[in-house]
Amino acid sequence: MPDYGRELSFGYFLVPNAADPLLTTAREVEDLGFDYLGVQDHPYQRRYVDTWTLLSMIAAQTTRLRLFPDVATLALRQPALLAKSAASLDLLSGGRFELGLGAGSFWEAVEGFGGVRRSPGEAYASLAEGIEVIRLLWSGGRNLRYEGHIHRLAGAVSGPVPPHPIGIWLGAYGPRMLGLTGRVADGWVPSLQGGDATWVAEASARVDEAATAAGRPPSDVRRILNVSGTLTSGPSKGLLQGPADQWVDELTDLAVGIGFDTFVLWVSGGDEAAQRREFAERVIPRVRQQVAQERT
Repeated sequence: MPDYGRELSFGYFLVPNAADPLLTTAREVEDLGFDYLGVQDHPYQRRYVDTWTLLSMIAAQTTRLRLFPDVATLALRQPALLAKSAASLDLLSGGRFELGLGAGSFWEAVEGFGGVRRSPGEAYASLAEGIEVIRLLWSGGRNLRYEGHIHRLAGAVSGPVPPHPIGIWLGAYGPRMLGLTGRVADGWVPSLQGGDATWVAEASARVDEAATAAGRPPSDVRRILNVSGTLTSGPSKGLLQGPADQWVDELTDLAVGIGFDTFVLWVSGGDEAAQRREFAERVIPRVRQQVAQERT
């Protein structure tokens, strides 16, 4: 599998639990030197604050941290308004926003919240069309028209234009969605939780194949991985369940062996604040060093 040679970045996955000190955590993440902060988007969860409102508040209280929904639920967010929100947040944050995007999941909850339950084929079509609509609304054009099977524009006016090219990163898993990622997306953002990394290598290869078939260099698609695990002081208990040395080796393999350039820490156990600090101090610099050594 290829290593695309991108500079490594590291992020933190924030669960928007209303009872947690979310803004304090975001400021701490920036102070620790993380590059990104991703916020999951499940608005039907009664204990969660709204992801977009939280991202806006975090943007106002940070200066360097790059932000993205991890990932936005298109099933509950109309694409033209999603494009407007993304462009506005990018402008107000000084170009620090990227758009993580997914077709939707937990369809019973989506339907209960007023959304439309879609079949796999409809969800695919909605996402493919939604990407086109979003990019049209970022174009700066006027009298924008689009007639899809699910989404449409009937003379919309674009604006504000994002101050930097916002990446569209797809949370994709199935073969058709991986193909769409390779053909049109700027990034791929899956989650690695337990087990082994075999499936993620196979899925990345599907993205590469789709990109090549579409006439794109596979390196055009960034690889962002949510890594769920726990840093421990004891022996390994599996993938991303062990001491810092193990994490360094495993993340290095994912970078140089599969091509991931960004790792977003999703703490699955233990003291979250302590886990963030240990990851920032004992994992991030050593992964950067080890990847640089293996590349040379």
